[in-house]
Amino acid sequence: MNLVWQRFTLSSLPIKEYLASSYLHRSLVGLLRSWRQTSVLIQWGETIAAALLSLVYALAPFVSSTLVGLLLVACVGFWLLLTLSDEATLANTTSVTPIHLLVLLYWVIAVVATALSPVKRAALNDLATLTLYLLLFALCARVLRLPRLRSWLIILYLHVSLIVSIYGLRQWFFGATALATWVDPESPLSKTTRVYSYLGNPNLLAGYLLPAVVFSLVAIFAWQSWIKKALALTMLIVNTACLVLTFSRGGWIGLVAAVLTVMALLVYWRSIEMPPFWRTWSLPIVLGGLIGILVLAVLFVEPVRLRVFSIFADRKDSSNNFRRNVWDAVFEMIRDRPIIGIGPGHNSFNKIYPLYQRPRYTALSAYSILLEVAVETGFIGLACFLWLIIVTFNTGLMQVRRLRQLRSVEGFWLIGAIATLLGMLTHGMVDTIWFRPEVNTLWWLMVALIASYWTPLAQNQAQELNSPT
Repeated sequence: MNLVWQRFTLSSLPIKEYLASSYLHRSLVGLLRSWRQTSVLIQWGETIAAALLSLVYALAPFVSSTLVGLLLVACVGFWLLLTLSDEATLANTTSVTPIHLLVLLYWVIAVVATALSPVKRAALNDLATLTLYLLLFALCARVLRLPRLRSWLIILYLHVSLIVSIYGLRQWFFGATALATWVDPESPLSKTTRVYSYLGNPNLLAGYLLPAVVFSLVAIFAWQSWIKKALALTMLIVNTACLVLTFSRGGWIGLVAAVLTVMALLVYWRSIEMPPFWRTWSLPIVLGGLIGILVLAVLFVEPVRLRVFSIFADRKDSSNNFRRNVWDAVFEMIRDRPIIGIGPGHNSFNKIYPLYQRPRYTALSAYSILLEVAVETGFIGLACFLWLIIVTFNTGLMQVRRLRQLRSVEGFWLIGAIATLLGMLTHGMVDTIWFRPEVNTLWWLMVALIASYWTPLAQNQAQELNSPT
């Protein structure tokens, strides 16, 4: 059974041997290597790539999607230049991981879905956008393998998110005009300020800040000096407060999932140093305490109670009713094209959805990651996407175990990435913000962070790391 799991998660896949025998890899990678040897520009390739990525993650909350798209084009162009000029060394070969292979497979499925789409022109445009995001992952995974650049990008995102959160808190204290109807007008919370900071939408802000909350939490453990730990604690308080004040129910659910995950992994990380009693009971005590705090908040904080209870109001809540009507139409879309879908992207969705929509319930997407993937690429694409998620989590957990044995503080960032992905998935199950560039770029950054820690394993090592602790 363990061998089947290893093969399913590609844990012991001989990627180095496969790439060494791949004609496509040998013919493309290194095509410009003679130019690389004389180019001053490419000798600083990873640093320049990190600078381009820094522009993406520093500007994403503040600028238009068009400008972010142009920056992604620049990143992809530079990744292509780096790849074509690479040396065919062991280091470059091992930078390709099982996660890369499944990302490539998902892209191939999206290409097929585009070719078979009933709205090919719209699907082709969105395939280009999807390609930019997937190649952003490839560039991030390459850059993040260098600890210095990895640390820089994490610190940059945490400081940018702090600026975003501070402005969001300012909106809470001084008021902010609602740019859309984000709360049921018949709800007691209809006059409540929902902060949205620079992102223009409280649900989008919650999705953007969720990684910041998790990473500021793990930074308390990863950063060594007390001044840095104090900064991380400040970031944690400010980011958490701002996320809570978005009153995004999906954001709250994602936050709970992420925090419970990160606490469980932190307890696992520390358990090697614990006496037998705490090794057995620390996890139930920590998780029970967190759940108790949540229950007290629901019981005694009225805005929280009203917002949480609205989750279970079914169609009596206007937001719930809207999603239910969109999902009903989406199920019919999936039923009519279940195998390969309608093609990737919101343009394809906008062309097909009006044929199925309920009156007055227009939508830009399926309001659920899994439903959107099923609509765009069918059950084949959905199966590949779920496979990618499973392999990503499995890779992350194996590397957490390896770094735990080495007592490397780098493991805390890996814990943060795993918890963030789970939280973003949970939020994305009931919202559409996952496909926005401010959030989607962060998603692929987290996947790339996990991929950057991957190390090839011998068969006996794979057996050991996949075995129960």
